[in-house]
Amino acid sequence: MKSVDVPAFARTQLALLDAELQSEIQETSGLIGGASPASLQRAGLAVTNLTVSSQRTGLGGRTVLELGPDAATTGAGELPEHGVRTGDIVLVAEQPAGSAKKREVKDLERKGAKGVVVRIKRDAIAVAVDEDKEDAAGFGGRVWLVKLADDVTYRRMNQAMEKMRDMGEAEYSGFMRVLFGLASPSPVPDDLKGDEEVGEGKVEWFDPGLNESQKDAIRFALRSREIALIHGPPGTGKTHTLIELILQLVKRNQRVLVCGPSNISVDNIVERLSPHRVPIVRLGHPARLLPSVLSHSLDVLTQTSEAGLIVKDVRAEMDAKQAAIKKARGGKERRAVYADLKELRKEYRERERRCVGALVGGSKVVLATLHGAGGFQLKGEEFDVVIIDEASQALEAQCWVPLLAARKAVCAGDHLQLPPTVKSTNSKGKGKTKGKGVNEGEKEGGEGDVIKGASLETTLFDRLLKLHGEGIKRMLTTQYRMHEKIMRFPSDELYEGKLVAADAVKERLLKDLEYGVEDTEDTSEPVIFIDTQGGDYPEKNEEEEDKEAKGKDKDKDGEKGKKKATARSLFGESKSNEMEAALVRQHVKKLVDAGVRPEDVAVVTPYNAQLGLLAPLKEAFPGIELGSVDGFQGREKEAVIVSLVRSNSEGEVGFLSEKRRLNVAMTRPKRSLVVVGDSETVRRGSKFLNNWMEWLENNADLRYIDSASIET
Repeated sequence: MKSVDVPAFARTQLALLDAELQSEIQETSGLIGGASPASLQRAGLAVTNLTVSSQRTGLGGRTVLELGPDAATTGAGELPEHGVRTGDIVLVAEQPAGSAKKREVKDLERKGAKGVVVRIKRDAIAVAVDEDKEDAAGFGGRVWLVKLADDVTYRRMNQAMEKMRDMGEAEYSGFMRVLFGLASPSPVPDDLKGDEEVGEGKVEWFDPGLNESQKDAIRFALRSREIALIHGPPGTGKTHTLIELILQLVKRNQRVLVCGPSNISVDNIVERLSPHRVPIVRLGHPARLLPSVLSHSLDVLTQTSEAGLIVKDVRAEMDAKQAAIKKARGGKERRAVYADLKELRKEYRERERRCVGALVGGSKVVLATLHGAGGFQLKGEEFDVVIIDEASQALEAQCWVPLLAARKAVCAGDHLQLPPTVKSTNSKGKGKTKGKGVNEGEKEGGEGDVIKGASLETTLFDRLLKLHGEGIKRMLTTQYRMHEKIMRFPSDELYEGKLVAADAVKERLLKDLEYGVEDTEDTSEPVIFIDTQGGDYPEKNEEEEDKEAKGKDKDKDGEKGKKKATARSLFGESKSNEMEAALVRQHVKKLVDAGVRPEDVAVVTPYNAQLGLLAPLKEAFPGIELGSVDGFQGREKEAVIVSLVRSNSEGEVGFLSEKRRLNVAMTRPKRSLVVVGDSETVRRGSKFLNNWMEWLENNADLRYIDSASIET
């Protein structure tokens, strides 16, 4: 076991995080400055044609703008498709005309209002705007909303790393020493079979239906003194296991902080925990607006609890002032209202802080996003155990926001699925960090040392497994999602053949869906491989597409071509395959004709440009879901069609060679997996891809379709 030098680790993380933030800022600035609002919306980075329908006072006394679709442009009153999520940092600004010249982000920021998305509904987006931009929030006409780089998360991560960098070795807790290999984890008996005494008594299961691997993981987590990893492959009931673990810890009178990298990962646990009537509080703003989640969110508790009622009268007064802003006739009157609002906010915050302290302090289980755990609400709070869900999708620096004050941690995830998305070039190990490089684990003096070859893609889960080995991990082995045949290849290739399909799912097919589906060749096979080998389905890269788009008639069509090219450039160096997209559309139609509901079907592909070609499916089959493989992690559907795109004579597969990406793609479906791709090209990409192509050829329902019969 090699120990890791803590200050060098922290300095390395700070350098990598800075490069990542700069990369995000540059990307955002370039896109906002160079693309039309409509193009940005198609790329999932903006929502256009909005108006401010109302404004109110939110948590922390911040002004919350409710943005709805402009009735003049949207008849149905619903928002268009968009990629904005709860928690995103956004800019709300007056919408420029389509012919507006290149916009500078700084100019937009000066005239607009920066804020955080706190709620998303079908017909509205709520944004809590920064205080210093409240006055700018009085927009009269049409506005748009643009996603920005999330500097709040970076700020919290940086604070954690700076604290770690400046610590003396005497300040390291026993927990920290174990996590950096300066000490070994306390031993846990290998055989934890039977429900022997753990902690303060015999384990009595809240859910007696847990399988043996889930029970074993919980016993192990309860007995571990410093760190336990719960490895949950796709569909193995990882969240279900965590709920039981939380209940067992609370029963032992332990206080638990539960975190995840995204709002959705945390809300998922809140939903499942809430029926158990444990005192819980959810920090931040829930992404799902279900009553079970809302009733535990701090936002609602500060209004409905006994402590919250004290704050209510001030909040009502502030809301009255918010309404008065729109009625203010001149600048002087408006400034007077803002001055009153500022004084009220001071009083409100003081009362709210006391209220929040009482609510959080009285809760046995507190839930927050990883960076949300760095907020003022948890300052000075102590927890016996920190649980991190989806730990293999979180940056390690993000995990240290709650872990710096931890005594024990349980991390759940699957390091064989995709790691967190990293945009900066130095994440590829090319090392743009300053200072003398040192190998991981080696110690060297000096202020500027960083760890050579380090990457933000290396998660805490990865690093701890490498540092301490399999002894700190327990794997869940029964999966409840996939037909046995869909599960077989990923289990054998990645999970040592240990996955077992539960009886309820092992043989279920599309034709068995309860709402009545015809028994056809497409609904009675669990795995279908449509092999496009032979060169009739060639891929195109962005450059070729751009030439085609620009090369149309120079008048009307040429203008359209330019717009298409601009939209495509938002997808970066992406690939597409028109013939393959036509094949996918044809297969979807056959499934729907057989009676499969479109909402039970998803089409996923590693390439965003291919999604652009598949977009017409949403009009033809409302309810169908299209997504990138990366964006579909953690999701599932009855039928999933995977479009691999790559088809070239050189055998180049690009980032298709990342087996964790393919693992995500092939483990999303419950009853039907359809793979569309060129086996000749794909098999040359890696040993894993070659093995997959061989397995598909030998085990899937193999099909070759004449390209002449495809309607493009």
